Amino acid sequence: MTSPIVVQIVGAPTACAEGIKDGWRETAHWAAGQLKARFGDLVRVDYFDLFDPTCPSIPPNTQLPLVLIANEVISSGGKLPLPLIRKALEQLLVE
Repeated sequence: MTSPIVVQIVGAPTACAEGIKDGWRETAHWAAGQLKARFGDLVRVDYFDLFDPTCPSIPPNTQLPLVLIANEVISSGGKLPLPLIRKALEQLLVE
C-alpha cells in the first residue's frame, strides 16, 4: 500500500461574545469525514491550530484557513473549499 496523500488544514480558534470558538477544527473534521467517505485510506487529513508546535510553515501572504495538499497551497482564506480539495486530490490520484 502506498502512503496516503496528506491534506493539511491550518486554522485558529476565534474569540466571540460567547467565548472562544474552534470552528475551523470542527469544519476540518467534517471535511475529513467527507474525504474519507470518498477516497478511503488514500487520503489523510491533519488539522493544525496555528499555534501548535507541529503546525506546518505558513507561506508568506496566506490567510487562515490554509489548506495544503502534498505541501502545496490549495486554498488560503475564506471558507474551506471542499470541491476544490476533492478536485486537487482526484488529479493527484490520477498521476
